[in-house]
Amino acid sequence: MERPTSEKLFLEAQRHIPGGVSSPVRAFRAVGGTPPFLVRGEGAYVWDADGNRYLDYVLSWGPLILGHAHPEVVARVKEVAERGLTFGAPHPLEAELAQAVKRAFPQVELVRFVNSGTEATMSALRLARGYTGRKYIVKFRGNYHGHADGLLVEAGSGALTLGVPSSAGVPQEYARLTLVLEYNDPEALRALLKERGEEIAAIIFEPVVGNAGVLVPTEDFLKALHEAKDYGVLLIADEVMTGFRLSFGGATERFGLKPDLVTLGKVLGGGLPAAAYGGRREVMEQVAPLGPVYQAGTLSGNPLAMAAGLATLEILEKNPDYYARLEAVGAKLEAGLEEVLSRKGIPHAVNRVGSMLTVFFTEGPVRTFAEAKRTDTELFKRFFHGLLDRGVYWPPSNFEAAFLSILHGEEEVAMTLEALEKAL
Repeated sequence: MERPTSEKLFLEAQRHIPGGVSSPVRAFRAVGGTPPFLVRGEGAYVWDADGNRYLDYVLSWGPLILGHAHPEVVARVKEVAERGLTFGAPHPLEAELAQAVKRAFPQVELVRFVNSGTEATMSALRLARGYTGRKYIVKFRGNYHGHADGLLVEAGSGALTLGVPSSAGVPQEYARLTLVLEYNDPEALRALLKERGEEIAAIIFEPVVGNAGVLVPTEDFLKALHEAKDYGVLLIADEVMTGFRLSFGGATERFGLKPDLVTLGKVLGGGLPAAAYGGRREVMEQVAPLGPVYQAGTLSGNPLAMAAGLATLEILEKNPDYYARLEAVGAKLEAGLEEVLSRKGIPHAVNRVGSMLTVFFTEGPVRTFAEAKRTDTELFKRFFHGLLDRGVYWPPSNFEAAFLSILHGEEEVAMTLEALEKAL
């Protein structure tokens, strides 16, 4: 495919925006080349500024479970927009969307809306510290919870070491309040809890990891996470990516989790910026104006995002069969990828949960971040561009999940596998 208009737009954007993008992975640094500038989306497809059509497995990094420009969602947003874009005041749709969240996540008694997943996780951790009076938090390597300072950390030399900054601008003193462990290592978690459990305010985790590629939790790891409650540690399930995607009640419902707090985003906003954190009443009542934990936002709960989110959740709630459809199409795509790559003799592991999927170019199984990092990123670059040049838009990083919408069907799976055959 030729993309001269996208190339011109990218050069112009780089004159005014760092790297020409508003979020780093969009710059295609991991795969090389020029990103297509997308100007239209419909269903499972997007079109770039040059008129090229692509089958979309990025779906705005997960929110568009109903596909692009779903007519009911668009109509609801238009209807609300005609009455005013934002007020900075209470709006009826906030409580309606909060009720929908509570129906999906019954353990959530109070919800606070924010604008991004980063705000949700940052606020949940502040709340956990305020509620417990403790300062340390635990995260896992390969789990991404947004770009708040205390979460941009990596593990030190040992499994139980304090975090060290993984980004310039993050003070070491702050990063050291974050303890970093390996995902899917229950014994390391148990050892840390035994040693320092009473110092830890919260453990934050992705129930299914999406930003190291898809990593699936083991049963023993989930059990160890819940044992943290015995030490007075709050458990925060970061469902920004998995909420409403893996089931209506997210990974919490799918795996039978019992978190104290849940963070949500992506699907929650139906394609517009919206996120939330919520949980037990006694914890959430520590948030201002009821309690001493401060958090605020001018556009939090704005009518447009609430309308798009509410329309999306209502459609999903009325059509529970959508999740069976996503599971079936996801399984068909997984099996097809496995068959083609195996027949070509290419080492690989396909990790999938529901409508989230990653192809790693390494021998499996891939359960931890260390194992995910063994993937052949040079081979992935060729895989990515081979698909892109044949009209299939895969996430431009081997450490990102691909997503399906309800409008991805057998025809789209066949198109993807045909493109892969030709690319290989």
